Amino acid sequence: MPSSKEIRGKIRSVQNTRKITKAMEMVAASKMRKAQDRMRASRPYLERAFNIAIHVAQANAEYRHPFLHKRETVKRIGAIVVTTDKGLCGGLNTNVLRLVLSKHKEWTAAGLGVDYVAIGGKGLAFLPRMGGNVVASVVQLGDRPHLDRVVGPVKSLLDRYIAGEVDEVWVFYTSFINTMKQEPRGGRVVPVPMRFQKPSGELVKPESAAGSWDYIYEPDARTLLDGMMRRYIEAIVYQAVAENMGSEQSARMVAMKAATDNAGKIINELQLIYNKTRQAAITKELSEIVGGAAAV
Repeated sequence: MPSSKEIRGKIRSVQNTRKITKAMEMVAASKMRKAQDRMRASRPYLERAFNIAIHVAQANAEYRHPFLHKRETVKRIGAIVVTTDKGLCGGLNTNVLRLVLSKHKEWTAAGLGVDYVAIGGKGLAFLPRMGGNVVASVVQLGDRPHLDRVVGPVKSLLDRYIAGEVDEVWVFYTSFINTMKQEPRGGRVVPVPMRFQKPSGELVKPESAAGSWDYIYEPDARTLLDGMMRRYIEAIVYQAVAENMGSEQSARMVAMKAATDNAGKIINELQLIYNKTRQAAITKELSEIVGGAAAV
């Protein structure tokens, strides 16, 4: 049985750990609200951008953008993987990386090559270990997404698609459902699907209106569609990063709360052991005193 001094040392150690986890829980709770507000504010924009992009693309029959053209044979896939830079957020990264690994095995079994763009330090560390080819990456995004930092890696992958080096572009991220639930998502974004996937997983078609859609293009249809479709894909990736950050803070708050509660339980158990050890030592000393007095 450990001595009373050793048990007191363990209690102090667990108490210090509980202070740290409690502080991290409070910090995550304060950041979570801001992250969720940014995430929810950008959701209507993305859905409206999807409707506009599909309507404009279908209205002009003279020029069809490459992002809307599905290729007959798919030989190589481009995948954007969104993870966190920091840990201590439960199984958030594990779940989305498990989904990526499953799709990677499926693609390689079908003889397809895969190029990855990693957004977040955890994904950047994992992808080479599973044998993925990382062509671009961005890490240390901070507590809020910055579009100017995300655009570069995304553009490199879109340029590879335009050049014919990849035939599809996928995005993997963690979708925020509520504070207690976050789900990994993965889906194709190029060629642009005719249905929009909401964070809940529901697939919706673009809004339709009576009559035919027609537009006046300035300066021309090619220039306008090139800019619009690239902005739309960048908005998808930005939303994925915002969803992932909101999920990260929620998962970290829940994980740190569970750690704080577990530390409290461990302290109570150690305190009980300490009391038993101290009582046993006192009883032993009393027995020795009584025994010595009786011997005299």
